Amino acid sequence: MRLEIGNFYVNDIVFGDKLSYNNGVLTIDKEEALAFIRQDERITEAELYIAKPGDKIRMCPVKEAIEPRFRPDGRSAFPGYTGDLAPAGDGTTYALKNCSVLVVGRHWGGFQDGVIDMSGEGQKYTYFGELNNIVLVADTNEEFEQREQQKKNDALRRAGHRLAEYIGACVKEMTPEETETFELDGMIKRDSTVEKLPSVVYVMQPQSQMEEMGYNDLVYGWDMNHVVPTVMHPNEILDGAMVSGSFMPVSSKWSTYDFQNCPNIKALYQEHGKTINFLGVIMSNLNVALEQKERSALFVAQIAKSLGADGAVVAEEGYGNPDADFVGCIVALEDAGVKTVGVTNECTGRDGQSQPLVTLDEKCDAIVSCGNVSELIELPPMETVLGELQALARDGLSGGWADDELLGPSVREDGSIIMENNSMFCGDQVCGWSPKTMKEF
Repeated sequence: MRLEIGNFYVNDIVFGDKLSYNNGVLTIDKEEALAFIRQDERITEAELYIAKPGDKIRMCPVKEAIEPRFRPDGRSAFPGYTGDLAPAGDGTTYALKNCSVLVVGRHWGGFQDGVIDMSGEGQKYTYFGELNNIVLVADTNEEFEQREQQKKNDALRRAGHRLAEYIGACVKEMTPEETETFELDGMIKRDSTVEKLPSVVYVMQPQSQMEEMGYNDLVYGWDMNHVVPTVMHPNEILDGAMVSGSFMPVSSKWSTYDFQNCPNIKALYQEHGKTINFLGVIMSNLNVALEQKERSALFVAQIAKSLGADGAVVAEEGYGNPDADFVGCIVALEDAGVKTVGVTNECTGRDGQSQPLVTLDEKCDAIVSCGNVSELIELPPMETVLGELQALARDGLSGGWADDELLGPSVREDGSIIMENNSMFCGDQVCGWSPKTMKEF
């Protein structure tokens, strides 16, 4: 499969009288875009904002991030979700780089939603603080789940993906400024010099623990709870086959933007034919019952061994209960003779003294840490809040609280906040963005 991503680099975003892209400037007709969003009758309130690096803006509750994309051949950027089911990973897609569509709740958050700061100390904690963002702040008629701690947010998430495609269409008649090419031959039909290199697979464990449909990550629009471990071409992930769900403490979530740009996949591609033979992706799942976890681990190990993998990189979306899937998968791979590296966050408590993963094994002897989800973060007030900051305290966001006998409420009267890293939107950046390093004292 050969995927060409034609890139257009967005240096600025403005509102104007026509949707267009010219010399690095993305112009959006706000009223036309809002009319497009409101075609979904479930959207009851909607407004668009622009948030750029350095702006004194705080956003909460943030629900999703998507890179604007468009397929010049007419196929949907998110097949099976925003359009008809069609293959992803082959052909050409156009992408607006350095920017994202962020979806923010007008009022109601949940434990899967988070915070983004565009300047100050908080900017560094999430990748999206460095991007030019089109921010959709909206509410829906889905009143049945407003006060639920866990929400499907279906209308809001779909609105964000549809808006990303709508904006991406502004470059459909243009020539990309740069083209990235991602191509892998069939696993058993590669050049002999490549086949002599160590063969490596990337094992992804996207969120799929909710048995009720609508919360989990999607693959071609299909709920990941239905999926058993399977082989996917890495191009499919980079080309919109995966859509983020509405489940998991937010710092450990993978947004759709993370799937579209997965740095771990790109890094493995970079080394293909040089130091490794990158076989592809084993798309696994996360389960609740121990037997389900063990079964998936066996599947992953069997697939890796059957493909002839010498090594594997395993990444999990989440922590806590999913740690058992993560560790079990690494152990099964090691038992099958596949040398394995894990990529994960840790939950070591506010003092950093607790056990980092729910379960451990001596065979997990190569782990890349993306930081402690429980680390306390204090941030000063921000001039502008998009959404409703009180959701951090009121609605049970992971990492936030209504009151604490020692620390007080997460949201203070002056607009400053104290929270755990848990509340930073996709802040652990397990998919490969993480800039964090370990220090030994």
